[in-house]
Amino acid sequence: MKKTIIGVIVGALILFIWQFISWAAVNLHSNTQQYTPKQTEILKYLGDNLEEGFYYLPGSAPGTSQEEMQKQYEESNGKPWAQIYYHKALDTGMSMNLMRGLLVDILAVFLLIFVLQKMGNPSFQTIVLSSLSVGMIGYLSVTYVNSIWFQTKTLVDLLDAVVSWGAIGLWLGFWLRRN
Repeated sequence: MKKTIIGVIVGALILFIWQFISWAAVNLHSNTQQYTPKQTEILKYLGDNLEEGFYYLPGSAPGTSQEEMQKQYEESNGKPWAQIYYHKALDTGMSMNLMRGLLVDILAVFLLIFVLQKMGNPSFQTIVLSSLSVGMIGYLSVTYVNSIWFQTKTLVDLLDAVVSWGAIGLWLGFWLRRN
């Protein structure tokens, strides 16, 4: 039990620290947070015209027939489009988000260790490859699939998956195989 708890805590810290490095210290994800000098005007316009939520433009009004939706879809081909995440108020408090992020990291590493321990006595290589597989499954099934539909760049997300889960695999390969 002690081995599991220490494995989870250190593995979660590896994941949490990599996330901080990737998103804040080095800001590898800067392309997902681009700046526009028109931000004040855009936010005012959005605030005057939208409720809080996620928008895909162009879209069809609720209740639009399938035929009309298809026609609108075809007319939009080759024209500008956008995704908007709109919130009425920015909350700059980070402590709850950091706490929730750390708790999710703890749960994720715990689930990986749970699976690894069900393998009996996995080798160092099996532990590392299993950990990398977890990272790749998360990347491919969520981030990459979304990038296909919404045309986003995901190379940095792939790097996040490989580096963080590879490092966790190296740690767990060492720690869980220790007598």
